[in-house]
Amino acid sequence: MTRRQLPRGLYLLTPDEHDGERLLARTLPLLPFASCVQLRAKGLDRHVLMVAGQRLRKACREADVAFIVNDDPGLARELDADGVHLGEDDASVDDARRLLGDAAIIGVSCYDDLARARRLASEGADYLAFGAFFPSPTKPRARRASLQLLRDSAAPGLPRVAIGGITPENGGPLVAAGADLLAVISGVFDAADPAAAARAYLYCFKDPTPA
Repeated sequence: MTRRQLPRGLYLLTPDEHDGERLLARTLPLLPFASCVQLRAKGLDRHVLMVAGQRLRKACREADVAFIVNDDPGLARELDADGVHLGEDDASVDDARRLLGDAAIIGVSCYDDLARARRLASEGADYLAFGAFFPSPTKPRARRASLQLLRDSAAPGLPRVAIGGITPENGGPLVAAGADLLAVISGVFDAADPAAAARAYLYCFKDPTPA
């Protein structure tokens, strides 16, 4: 199986929910605006997580949206996800690749660390995520990254994901600096009209504000 490529656009992270039906009800209508969906499942028990994850994976396949599982390569395998996203305390790229196979997308959090990005790229990561670029209600104490970091991270030639407090108003400079995807939770799910908010992020890719 050929590894799918992530198209530029909105990288949607699911909101924290204790109810699988509510998670799906909030997420599924936004798939037309997303290039990728990452399942974050901090509040779901295992059974609910599996049921919701299977339904979300099926919907993503039908919408031709990449389906990524946060943190857990084992869960990604159980759900037949397109891949997994790894933080600094998660499995190694090599371990995830052995478990999920050559076709899996393996993304990595690089925070504000260019050396980490270069090392993980050499180990076989498929995309590099940087941030937080702005204050974020999801992770208020997250390390802060700079626009220059995005510019300097072009060398590995991998898609770059920007995360952290991104809005339709501040996303343009990130795209102009090299971000291929904008990762968002609260900017969409806390909006009065989540679909309109998701659509607004796509304009950052049409005419990005110079960085």
